[in-house]
Amino acid sequence: MLQVVFDALSLGSLYALGALGIALIFGVMRLVNFAHGDVIAFSIFALLWPSTDAMAIVFAGQLPWYLLVPFVLLVGAGLSVLCEIVVFRRFRHASPATMMIASFALGFVIRYFLLMLFTSRPKSISLLPGLSQPVEILGARLPLLQLITILATLAILVGLTLFLRRTRFGLEMRAAAENFSMARMLGVKANRVIMGAFALSGALAAAIGLIFGSQTGTVDIQMGASLMLMAFIATVIGGLGSLAGAVLAGFLLGAASVVMQVALPLDARAFRDAFVYAAVILVLLFRPQGLIAARGTKERV
Repeated sequence: MLQVVFDALSLGSLYALGALGIALIFGVMRLVNFAHGDVIAFSIFALLWPSTDAMAIVFAGQLPWYLLVPFVLLVGAGLSVLCEIVVFRRFRHASPATMMIASFALGFVIRYFLLMLFTSRPKSISLLPGLSQPVEILGARLPLLQLITILATLAILVGLTLFLRRTRFGLEMRAAAENFSMARMLGVKANRVIMGAFALSGALAAAIGLIFGSQTGTVDIQMGASLMLMAFIATVIGGLGSLAGAVLAGFLLGAASVVMQVALPLDARAFRDAFVYAAVILVLLFRPQGLIAARGTKERV
């Protein structure tokens, strides 16, 4: 039972981080950024970049973790900010449907750029190999990476909560998410807030890629697609625009996936995702506004 709990927390951590990255952008711009999954893949493929010796050192696993982790996070944050400046800034006054289509197109551009450089074949990587060692906690054996994933996710959530509640920039982001037009009238600088939201979202995407790449030992240009789908579902279940709801729904989805993998008969485990999506439909039927509806949702609708 304890092993199931750790597995659920580990998978739920990935979904929660993904949902949080999507909810940050939606809260400020009302944009569902479907390019988020491709940012996950790009952040890890940056370690395979063949152009410089520094990248070869990273790929060979010789770069210490305290330089490797910030490098990957900076790649994700930088790419997201670049996407905002080059693409999304031009669509700020467009309809949400137009921005969503633009995010789809941007995701395909990033994906086919990676395809052009690295082909579609998965690549093996040795990323933080020391974290694969098993540890025992109260009789349950789990990889050290799984424990670090859970603790790192909790630390990120606590740090982001303090940032949003205790800093001026965080207060501006919350005000923009509540009422962007009013926040601008009160002196909040739109460009700074939006770029900050994209940078945080990109860094969270890079953290997911780092964890996922370390767990699987492979990278694939499609690696962010499935995570993006589950993260988007968690965002909807939690309540669009609600950061707390996105995190809660992410952990609940992870728990549901792991529990069904254990509880379902062997022949039915291949259809686990179908059961998870059926549970999602039931939740939305009885609570269409999400588990924790964001303030102002009724007014926006």
